[in-house]
Amino acid sequence: MAASLSSSILLSRNGVSLQFSQTKRPQFHSPTRVFCSASRDGHETKEDLSQWKQVKNVACGVLAVWALSTAASPVIAAGQRLPPLSTDPKRCEVAFVGNTIGQANGVYDKAIDLRFCDYTNEKSNLKGKSLAAALMSGAKFDGADMTEVVMSKAYAAGASFKGTNFSNAVLDRVNFEKANLQGALFINTVLSGSTFNEANLDGVFFEDTIIGYIDLQKICRNTTINEEGRATLGCR
Repeated sequence: MAASLSSSILLSRNGVSLQFSQTKRPQFHSPTRVFCSASRDGHETKEDLSQWKQVKNVACGVLAVWALSTAASPVIAAGQRLPPLSTDPKRCEVAFVGNTIGQANGVYDKAIDLRFCDYTNEKSNLKGKSLAAALMSGAKFDGADMTEVVMSKAYAAGASFKGTNFSNAVLDRVNFEKANLQGALFINTVLSGSTFNEANLDGVFFEDTIIGYIDLQKICRNTTINEEGRATLGCR
């Protein structure tokens, strides 16, 4: 989902004022638009007009850069090249410590690379950990207890979470593309902004899940969700 952003810039002889307005709509591939408008009193000299034009061009350029930078998403996009696999021999053990800063924003003091790590049936060391912005593709968390875990902006494409307990977890803006989530538990779980494209959601248990309306519509399009799951989510 992309948000369209409309911005305007008002210039006058006495100064420059920037006015920004952002309107989010559930539409796809919406371009960022920058509008520059001027208000003049009609009595400028040629020198004034020349100065005004220079200021206008500079201000419009600043506004364009601002709009593009705010429209960019820090979340790893589909098809984007991932960094090389960490060579740290103890990189998988980092999950038992997690991040110490910036849980909600996906900021970390040290990158967490859990790709291809195996945490099958891990029942104690992952509970309540912050794995914000962690790289999890290809990892196995089957049967793991991940209650109260924070995975904001994590990249879990292609990972396996069969029977994983995500109760009371924050899975905000997580990429679960093509992940195996068979029988996973989402009880009182935050799923806002998370994507499940081509993920296996067969037998997933949803209860009191916190999810946005647009995100819900996307999940409901997943044909692997059984009838019980669809009824709990309110899929039509």
